[in-house]
Amino acid sequence: MTSSAPVPYLLLPGTARDALTRYREVFGGELTIHSYADFGRTDGPADRVAHGELRGPVSLFAADASGEEEPFRCAGLLLSVLGAAAPDVLHRWFDALAEGGAVVDPLQQRPWGATDGQVRDAHGVTWLVGYEPGDAA
Repeated sequence: MTSSAPVPYLLLPGTARDALTRYREVFGGELTIHSYADFGRTDGPADRVAHGELRGPVSLFAADASGEEEPFRCAGLLLSVLGAAAPDVLHRWFDALAEGGAVVDPLQQRPWGATDGQVRDAHGVTWLVGYEPGDAA
């Protein structure tokens, strides 16, 4: 994957397959998952995710943390999908990410005209979702 911007890579506590599958359901795209067994790794259960990649309107990587690796946890960081899709799609993404998670700040129109909100998904990732006035509906 070639990218001109950083792509998140989440090390999760044995939940990478569930997270990647859920993100594909929410955002669409192409999902590739390689297990520890696929990579010949013996530092964890064979069915754990050694590397997973979602490519699409939202791209990210994830794997299951092993051994001494510390799993993902975060404060003070939002993954922004501002303007990444039409407003109706962004509303669906927001609602889908909230399932099993928590709305931090409802998706709403702001005094300056933009619409945005924050949601923390079931895997502990906080997303900033929104769009500007006049974005294609």
